[in-house]
Amino acid sequence: MNKDQVKGKIKEVAGEVQEHTGKAIGSAEQQAKGHAREMEGKAQKAAGDIRESVEDAKKR
Repeated sequence: MNKDQVKGKIKEVAGEVQEHTGKAIGSAEQQAKGHAREMEGKAQKAAGDIRESVEDAKKR
């Protein structure tokens, strides 16, 4: 695992929590912010996955 994978997963989970909290308290703004953070985390994790795949391919 690399930094982008870890940081991305943390952002993804934090975004999910924020989104669900926003839904629970009836705040559309918090839901939207949480969803955006979740998507940002997924993108960062995907970039980390690609980077790790490339690094693994170089080792072969």
